[in-house]
Amino acid sequence: MEQEPLVGKPLSQPGDQALLDAYYQEPTLAPDEQLLALPENQVGEIIGGQLYVQQNRPTGPEIAAAGAINSILGLPFHQGQKGPGGWWILPEPEIHFIRDIEVVVPDLAGWRRERMPAVPRDHRFEIVPDWVCEILSPSTARKDRALKLPLYARYGVAHAWLVDPLARTLEAFELRDGRWVLLGTIGDDAPVCFPPFAAVSFSLADLWV
Repeated sequence: MEQEPLVGKPLSQPGDQALLDAYYQEPTLAPDEQLLALPENQVGEIIGGQLYVQQNRPTGPEIAAAGAINSILGLPFHQGQKGPGGWWILPEPEIHFIRDIEVVVPDLAGWRRERMPAVPRDHRFEIVPDWVCEILSPSTARKDRALKLPLYARYGVAHAWLVDPLARTLEAFELRDGRWVLLGTIGDDAPVCFPPFAAVSFSLADLWV
């Protein structure tokens, strides 16, 4: 059972003061320790010194959109099939902009192999990605836009896509002089041809279910 906060309550029982003292003496885990303590099926991020835990599992349309983008970009860019290759396209990497201090988990991220020749062997990705993609949901959209997008700009991520499966839209951003520039917003079945993957075009309709 979750312990109810004692702050502001009158101390009416003999043991209340001792309980209150114990409450304040309980050690508080640092955000990185809280992150490590999370169950394996929970995704945690540390932004601005605060731990954020994804409480809701992704819905079917969100999973389908992420999987479609991974597949569509993975073949020509990750595997080099009918495309230029030269990229790592990976789902849900744990990116440490500052080790164990600034930690995010985008839905998808991409690195040019000239910048990251090999995928790290542990769970920490400490090279800033060249591209990130967030699949928006009602529970994550505010954090993705208000917290994560500025964080990506601060650490120099060159490109960001925001995909909304409910609105059926894709927004593409490019970092210029430390600020995001919106390259375009498209919807429904429009052709997708945005940097850094403009070498291959596909229909936005491929993302929706």
